Amino acid sequence: MGLTPRGIVSIMSNVDYVRFNEINPNDFLPLLNSEKIRKHLIEHKLFTIDTLTAWMNAKIAVDAISGCKVRGIFCDGELAGWCGIQLEEDKHEIAIIIDDKFWGLGKRVFQDMMYWAKEFEHNEVFIHFLHTRPGYKFLKKMAKDVYETELFHSKFTTYQLVVE
Repeated sequence: MGLTPRGIVSIMSNVDYVRFNEINPNDFLPLLNSEKIRKHLIEHKLFTIDTLTAWMNAKIAVDAISGCKVRGIFCDGELAGWCGIQLEEDKHEIAIIIDDKFWGLGKRVFQDMMYWAKEFEHNEVFIHFLHTRPGYKFLKKMAKDVYETELFHSKFTTYQLVVE
């Protein structure tokens, strides 16, 4: 599968980005209801199949917006998470949500998303990490600015990145 014994994704893993309308909501349910994932997201109720389907449809609508792209992340054929360039408060933001089993994949997904942002001709993108997340040195080094933001009644660390 491309995983090391500790669960870290190997460089040789095959990564595919799949449109949400091609993903079975039942595959997403355990991932998005995972306690480890929920710990670093805005607090919300556990998903049911109905609320998950509505959420997926909302992401499909975001994907249809010019300059946006939302995809499920598959690693060696297994759903590993999702990512997107979304429009939030008139700014393009990057979101990457990955199951802890696939940590190590994030940097690769981030690089692919920065490439997408360049293809869209975005000048800059933003990444918002809930205050529960540790700081990221590599992002801080490349960021034009790092600051605190409040979104949806939650505190975030925001990284403003120039797309090159």
